[in-house]
Amino acid sequence: MTGSHATPAPTAPSGRRSRGSGMALLVIASCQLMVVLDITIVNIALPHMQRSLGFSTENLSWVVNAYTLTFGGLLLLGGRLGDILGRRRVFVFGVLLFVLASLLGGLSQESWQLLAARSLQGVGGAIASPTALSLITTTFREGPERNRAFGVFAAVSAGGSAIGLLAGGMLVEWLDWRWVLFVNVPIGLLIAFATPRYIRESERHPGHFDIVGALTSTAGMVLLVYGFIRASEDGWSDALTLGAFAAAVVLLALFLFIESRSRQPITPLWMFRDRNRAGTYAMMLSLAAAMFGMFFFLTLFVQNVLEFSPLRAGLAFLPVSVIIAVGAGLASQLLPRWGPKPFMVTGALLAAIGLGWLTMTDVHSTYLGSILGPMLVFGLGMGMQFVSLTLMAVSGVAPREAGAASGVLNATQQVGGSLGLSILVTMFGTASRHEATDQLPRFLEQATPAQLLEFRRTGELPPPWGNEVLAAGVSSAFVVAACFAVFAALVALLVIQVRASDLARLQGGATPGETVPGALAPDGTEPEPAVREAADDTPRPPPEQ
Repeated sequence: MTGSHATPAPTAPSGRRSRGSGMALLVIASCQLMVVLDITIVNIALPHMQRSLGFSTENLSWVVNAYTLTFGGLLLLGGRLGDILGRRRVFVFGVLLFVLASLLGGLSQESWQLLAARSLQGVGGAIASPTALSLITTTFREGPERNRAFGVFAAVSAGGSAIGLLAGGMLVEWLDWRWVLFVNVPIGLLIAFATPRYIRESERHPGHFDIVGALTSTAGMVLLVYGFIRASEDGWSDALTLGAFAAAVVLLALFLFIESRSRQPITPLWMFRDRNRAGTYAMMLSLAAAMFGMFFFLTLFVQNVLEFSPLRAGLAFLPVSVIIAVGAGLASQLLPRWGPKPFMVTGALLAAIGLGWLTMTDVHSTYLGSILGPMLVFGLGMGMQFVSLTLMAVSGVAPREAGAASGVLNATQQVGGSLGLSILVTMFGTASRHEATDQLPRFLEQATPAQLLEFRRTGELPPPWGNEVLAAGVSSAFVVAACFAVFAALVALLVIQVRASDLARLQGGATPGETVPGALAPDGTEPEPAVREAADDTPRPPPEQ
């Protein structure tokens, strides 16, 4: 097991160190799986929650949104907490808060109680998730060892959504909707118990909390996400939608102003001056939007058009988790030889091909003939992407800023997923309304009296006319999702540059004392240009002992 500076303990035998590192990775990955899985595990349970707690259709969407908003909005603060207070203790606190919120959510008797619990879950996840990623940077040596750890972490992060759909289907069909929340309690308690045994506490870096920066960034992102979500429900001309966007712009501009003048900012803006890191964040934003959209719309399609049960719908997504793990493993093994750029370009193109294939989805599509193939192509690309993006985002970042760097990466993923899904839902709604206009005359000509009566009551076209409407909307949404993936491929091709020092670090050639591009100097400032240029040209040899 390694310490906070990724240096092997001199007295620990290699076999024992390997077992300890393996258990540390299991603990960290289990936490990330629990947090990421919770984003989708409740999707299949939503109808059961609605009947049990009396949600209206409009308010039911907040069961998902309450978690996503707090999770995405507080990730930056969560990463900074670990840097200053110690990552292990902050990690355990976040896990225990997540456990408590899950228990309260499962015991909810009123709709507001469940929404409050889901918001608290988001807070716990926002504390635990970026701390888990930064623990990898301080527990595993840079090079092949850390590459493998990032490969596991990335596979869990990318595959958690699909696993959540499967687990949700099993729990709802075999037990009760409350178990999609109760299942986190024993898992979280085991993680909290094992963490002190297998993970060392990181070095605490003196500093203060950028409270004003944290509040403005969190509020700005929450309002931005809320604006897009409301636009998908009430339209772009809605007064509250426009007000949310205006307030978000003001708050985020104020956040940038504060961070540019803070001595210890929650998000060091110099990180965005590195073209590789800025490109990585842009790619994560767009790819997360595409991934969230794929799972959301295919879940609707297989249950409503293909008429899969909740369990069968969950099983339908299991191959995605397997192929994501394959892609992540392949990328982590070959990265030291080829560097991350080939995998970033290829992965984004594969994602775009898979999403483009899904644009041909219609009411005559079948799972084996029309859904499975593009899902596997998309999943392989995303598995390759997440390893490369994760490594590039934290490459060259000093240990004292690892929490901030990983927090930005996680926030980009969650906010990108929320914003992108809202855009896709808006496109889905527009295409669906156009198709409904075309289908309505046919429905009125062919419908039975019972179907006409139900249509007057609900305003929704029943199958098979309703299936045509859903399929048209899903196909249009995938067109936009494919555009997101194409944008990510262009960023990877035109922006990302792999330097000799990057390959040296992937191969384990860099040392803790080496100055690398994008790293902070010992006094917490950015290195001098001459130092950065020297590091860009050639890998530096280890310092003499």
